[in-house]
Amino acid sequence: MQDASDAMTPERSIHLSGWVRIALIALGALATWLGLWKPVGKVDLWAIAIALVGAWPILREAFSALLARKMTMELSMSIAIVAAFAIGESFTGLVIILFVLVAEVLEHLTIGRGRTAIANLLELLPRQATVVRGGETVELPIAQLSCGEVVLVRPGSRVPTDGKVVSGHSFVDQSAVTGESIPVEKVQGGRVYAGTINQSGTLQVQTSGIGPDTAFGKIIRAVEEAEKSRAPIQRTADRLAGFLVYFAIGAAAVTYLATGDVRSTIAVVIVAGACGVAAGTPLAILGAIGRAARLGAIVKGGRHLEALGRVDTIVLDKTGTLTLGRPEVVEIIACSGVTAESIVRTAAIAERPSEHPVARSILDQAKLMRLEIPEAEAFQYSPGSGITCRAGGEDIVVGSRTYLADRGLEVTDCPAPAPLFMTVR
Repeated sequence: MQDASDAMTPERSIHLSGWVRIALIALGALATWLGLWKPVGKVDLWAIAIALVGAWPILREAFSALLARKMTMELSMSIAIVAAFAIGESFTGLVIILFVLVAEVLEHLTIGRGRTAIANLLELLPRQATVVRGGETVELPIAQLSCGEVVLVRPGSRVPTDGKVVSGHSFVDQSAVTGESIPVEKVQGGRVYAGTINQSGTLQVQTSGIGPDTAFGKIIRAVEEAEKSRAPIQRTADRLAGFLVYFAIGAAAVTYLATGDVRSTIAVVIVAGACGVAAGTPLAILGAIGRAARLGAIVKGGRHLEALGRVDTIVLDKTGTLTLGRPEVVEIIACSGVTAESIVRTAAIAERPSEHPVARSILDQAKLMRLEIPEAEAFQYSPGSGITCRAGGEDIVVGSRTYLADRGLEVTDCPAPAPLFMTVR
């Protein structure tokens, strides 16, 4: 993978030269249309000179295709251009060149947008990492890390490598890699991915993948390979473009046999030669892949993009990828003799020191109900299970049914699986 700062330099140079050629051809076409210069005899030398300079990349690729005996868009366009100048229609020839050059610049712009998407992805990866060596922390470039080392990931920073948590507790936003909108809780033994954001506590992570070997690096490589792949529809478009040129030549021959008019014969070649079938299809594929990458959807190639058109059912392994990542309390079901306010207040006391996304939603609900929430005297959190604390001389236990049962609390007379219902939307 190349550095993000270097990814755009070649594209910019291509854009510049392309725009210069477009300006030259446009000015030449305008001058020809307005009659600012006169042809020498029947030959418009100025228009031919401008056409050779502006269309040189097209003519060069057409000559290579001719030597390879391969019908390409450039070769078909070159036939149309030469035919136009052969009958003295220099303005038509310049317009054809102008259309081809604009199509090429648009294609390069589309590719450049895909490159920008890759550069944006690369910017999500930290360039430095804090490594724990000999009990001390050292700042090192990512390139100098090796697998098995322990890196320190502070709150608010991005995880520099793939790895396993060896100590610490936190919540990590890994939506950029897994698509999960809600931060995922990480404790000892949990896996983390490069490019994700550590939101709360400090983590020590033992590296298992660096740079291109990380899950994020594989995503970037998939985007790069997607731009190089060809969809079946592109091969079909190339074949159709070739058949169209052969058909045009045949139709031109029939026209000449029927009319004997060279001008009409060449006009048929011009009309059929200036065809965007071969140019438009790859442009659409590249544009779609680049656009999807900017929106966070990685399409692994034109073949897969084309297959999406036949999809009628999508199956997702978890609902977390479809949510906005903001849990909200939507219903409170209380057992007999218990008010909704007391349930929210009790849960909020336990959840106040917690950094869990669900805890924040409970506290938001308590704030909405204008409840006073005192500090808990003691707090013990079991990741993924629940919370035990003490407030006002009473023990408070908040968690799953299993967590409550393990502490001798059976919820058998309540009409719901838990006294407080949450949803994510």
